Amino acid sequence: MDKNWLAARFEKQRPRLRAIAYRMLGSLTEADDAVQESWVRLSRTDAGELESLDGWLTTVVSRECLRILRTRRTRREEPLGDLVSEEPAAGPGPGDPEAEALLADSLGPALRVVLDALGPPERLAFVLHDVFAVPFDQVAVILDRSPAAARQLASRARRRVQGSPVPDQADQPRQRRIVDAFLTALRAGDFGDLVAVLDPEVVLLDDSVLPHGSVPVKQGAPEVARYALRYTVSARFVRPALVKGVPGLVIAVRSRVLGALAFAINDDQVTAIEMVAHPAGHVREYG
Repeated sequence: MDKNWLAARFEKQRPRLRAIAYRMLGSLTEADDAVQESWVRLSRTDAGELESLDGWLTTVVSRECLRILRTRRTRREEPLGDLVSEEPAAGPGPGDPEAEALLADSLGPALRVVLDALGPPERLAFVLHDVFAVPFDQVAVILDRSPAAARQLASRARRRVQGSPVPDQADQPRQRRIVDAFLTALRAGDFGDLVAVLDPEVVLLDDSVLPHGSVPVKQGAPEVARYALRYTVSARFVRPALVKGVPGLVIAVRSRVLGALAFAINDDQVTAIEMVAHPAGHVREYG
């Protein structure tokens, strides 16, 4: 098969493949790596024997994303790379527009917390089926599971996503009061008050242990509160700010911002806290 024709077909698919990979990985760098890997494999394959080039490329990119997601969970010693905040130019395929809106980075840390907490197979099944309308039969092949199992994975992920709080700009005053209550309890070293402001299933995430994305490091109100109290003395350097567009806290010494905490809040309780090690571009003062 003519390599130039094959390259042209691949380039036509690149925006869609990049959008799929980005929504699975949350990193443009890793998404581009996954897409490039699919081209390397395609260039070594007899494309004339493929029943569906589009389906084959979707499978290869998805499996590469699955490998990357699994690697994230086992390799935590790598330094943090640049935080990525831009969206790829190509939007999702003919999936649910509401699911696309939920996945948009502009909604803040709440959904990303949920996606990062999903297992790699759940995340893949949800993104492929609910956002890009990939049939469960194909999702099952990619995951090496039955269609029924793939459907169950997507359903479980969907319930987690639909139950996740989405930051509401109009609700910022209330959210800020919750964040202020957290900071007051932290400065006072009051374990009881900290637990009271935390959701029982609150999750604490850290973005400094992986090159891209965040991982859970503590879960449950008592565990997160105990961890937070380790920083009571240094809490004098913490002040309220908008972090990733929602009320949060920044750690600053002599006007130099060293880190930040992004909060997800639902029903007057903190459901997730993300520790942002490189907050440049993600923090601004209340105005």
